[in-house]
Formats: sequence, structure tokens, C-alpha cells
Amino acid sequence: MDHTNGVTRRTFFRTAGLLGAAVATSGLAGFSSVARASDAPAVNIDELIAKQVGAGPIAMEKVALDIPATAENAALVRMPITVDHPMEANNFIQSVILVIDNNPNPLVAQFELLPESGKVSLEFRARMAKSSKVRVIAKSNSGKLYGLVKDIQVAAGGCAG
Repeated sequence: MDHTNGVTRRTFFRTAGLLGAAVATSGLAGFSSVARASDAPAVNIDELIAKQVGAGPIAMEKVALDIPATAENAALVRMPITVDHPMEANNFIQSVILVIDNNPNPLVAQFELLPESGKVSLEFRARMAKSSKVRVIAKSNSGKLYGLVKDIQVAAGGCAG
């Protein structure tokens, strides 16, 4: 081995090992602080919704979320959303949000729409941290809010099969 720069293979691996141990130790310290952060107060869902789509009464109509009451796989919960509302130039749904109350970040999705969308029919997959209320709120261009709240159970261990 060439020793012109004063670093031997043994010195290199010893230094790398010490650095790795230091990183691992600091990572564990960060892990314990992250675990304590989960004890922080939950997000106020009503304030979150008001911030995203505005405050006001939410009519529990027009919105559908076609998912079963128990999610078989919490890592990939299929979320098909439809809103039975016209999509005309002066009367349309301009935004849709999806909130999962018990997720670390409850605002899971937000969609902005135009009348040219033709129909509000959205589908995606979301991860659910644990059993929770799932809320879909649609806002019309006139400011009216429509919504749906559904309790979804997550199978133990995130998988029932």
C-alpha cells in the first residue's frame, strides 16, 4: 500500500468506524427527541380546514369517498373521491382537500380544479398512520363548503392478510 499521504488502510477504517459510531450515537439521540415530539398536542382539525378552504358551515352532502370501513393495507389506502356538483363557468368546485385526523401531517391532499375539469372524480393512495376519521371537504367557487367524514379502521399491523 502507498503511504505517501500518511493514511494507512488500518487508520482509514479506524477513523471511519469512529465516525460511524458518532453518527449512530447522534442518530439515537435524535430518535428519542422525535419519539417525544409525537407526544406534542394534536393539530386542531377545524383550524386546519378553515385555513385551507375557509371558515363556515360544511354541508354534509355531494361528496363521496368510496373506501371500506377497514383498510386492509394502511400503507396504500385507495382514496376515490367524487363530488356531485356542476362544473360550469360560474358554478364549480374549485378545491378539494383530504384530511386524515390521526396522521402525523393531517392534510394529506389538496386539489385545485377548474370548470374545464368536467367532473370532480379524483383517486390516489394515501398512507394512514392509524385508525382515524377521514374528511373530504370541497369548496365551490362561491365559497360554499361540502364535506364528508368517515371513520376508517386500520387493520392490526397495517395488514389484515
